[in-house]
Amino acid sequence: MSINRVILTAIISLIVVFLVASDSFFTVSETQQAIVLQFGAVKAIDTHAGLKFKTPLIQDVEIYEKRLLNVESPPQEVILADQRRLVVDAFAVYRIVDPLKFYQAVRTQDGAQLRLTSSMNAILRDVLGGTTVTTMLSKDREGVMQAIRDKVNEAAAPLGILVADVRISRANFPTSISASIYSQMNTERQREAAQYRAEGNEQAQEIKAKADRERTVILADAKRQADILHGEGDAQATQIYADAFNRDPDFYAFWRSLEAYRKSLGGEGTEFVLSPSSDFLRYLSRPDAAKAGAK
Repeated sequence: MSINRVILTAIISLIVVFLVASDSFFTVSETQQAIVLQFGAVKAIDTHAGLKFKTPLIQDVEIYEKRLLNVESPPQEVILADQRRLVVDAFAVYRIVDPLKFYQAVRTQDGAQLRLTSSMNAILRDVLGGTTVTTMLSKDREGVMQAIRDKVNEAAAPLGILVADVRISRANFPTSISASIYSQMNTERQREAAQYRAEGNEQAQEIKAKADRERTVILADAKRQADILHGEGDAQATQIYADAFNRDPDFYAFWRSLEAYRKSLGGEGTEFVLSPSSDFLRYLSRPDAAKAGAK
């Protein structure tokens, strides 16, 4: 019995030594930072990676992340400066930069998320309450987000937290007013379209009137030029006829008579009732006249 008791005592001693030894060391990775606590009081802060030592059974360790963490706020309805309502939800990206402040203020990551969510909701209502839908849909939106981030970062500073960014992940109109807003936007777009059409029709009428004026001027100039050329042609023809008549009056009379015969007697079914002694038929009824004209 004594041997068994010795063996049992040795085993228990080994277990106790192992537990004490395992409780004397802790590991901090490259992405972590640690606070050593003794009866709830902070004894040391370690932000460097490696194997660390602490007093067993007396001291405890809290491990916090160095990496970026994120927190999301639940959707909430916000009234903007133009009295429009938006359902907004946002998220923030933060980092624990002062583990002592963090431990003293919130102790855990869950506690930090509750504090940050509350601050984000209040700041979103405050900042968005001073802006409009037009601003949120324009390039000025970035300035609004910058203001929200700065205020959230200011509120998170006492917690030992640095807020790297805050973004609105969704901003929708409430379902109850979406239809009326859509109808209003549709009416506005139709009004703008009607205005553009009216301006386009006005410009089209101006262009058409200008084109009609230019056409009238061009046609008038062309007719004037044509009349001038026609008059000059008639004058030249008259001059040629006159020269020909003066050069040989009998031949000219004979040629004019032939032209008259061709135009008046050339058609089929043409009938004339004339006296044989008519002067119009002198070159047909009197061969001597034709010969004289040919000369």
